[in-house]
Amino acid sequence: MIKEGSLLWQYMSLTQRQLAVDGQLLVEDRQNHPNEHLSDYSYLVFPFAKLYEGFLKELFRDLSIITEREYMSTHFRLGKVLSPNLIRRLGSRSAYSAIAKQYSPSLADAVWMTWKQGRNLVFHYFPHNVRRLTLEEAKRIIDMIIVTMTEAVDQTRPRKHPVKVVLATGSSS
Repeated sequence: MIKEGSLLWQYMSLTQRQLAVDGQLLVEDRQNHPNEHLSDYSYLVFPFAKLYEGFLKELFRDLSIITEREYMSTHFRLGKVLSPNLIRRLGSRSAYSAIAKQYSPSLADAVWMTWKQGRNLVFHYFPHNVRRLTLEEAKRIIDMIIVTMTEAVDQTRPRKHPVKVVLATGSSS
C-alpha cells in the first residue's frame, strides 16, 4: 500500500507508519476471508483516516500553515481550516487557501475532498442516512488517502519539524 522507503514513508512518523501497517493488515485479513459478507466495510478505512489526520496536522505544521500550538491543541479542527467554504471567514488561518496559494488549487482540492470522502462521510452517523461502504468503496477511499498524501509530500517537499521529547512525570504503580 504505502511503499517502505518512499518519500511518503520517510516523511511519516513512527505512529503513522504503524497505522499504515495496521490498515494494510486489516485489508489483507479481509482478503483472506472473502466468504464473510459484512454490511459495512468502513472499519477498513479507519486506520488510514486516522493516519491522514495526523499526517495533515504534521504537514501543515512543517509547512508553517499552522502553529505548534494549533498542532498540539485538542481543540484545533482540521475540517474547519480545510473547508473551502470558510476561506473568507478564516482569512489567513485557512489551510485550504494557504495550500492553494503556495502550491496549487488542485492540491488544496485533493486534500479537502480526501478529508471529506475519507473521514467525514465515512465516520459520521446520521439516522436518516446511514452510509455503509462496500469492500470496493473502502478500498477506493484508502487509495485516495494514500494518493493524496503522496501528492502532498511530492508537491510540498516539507522539512520535518524536530520532534520534542516529552518525558512523562508522576509515578506509575
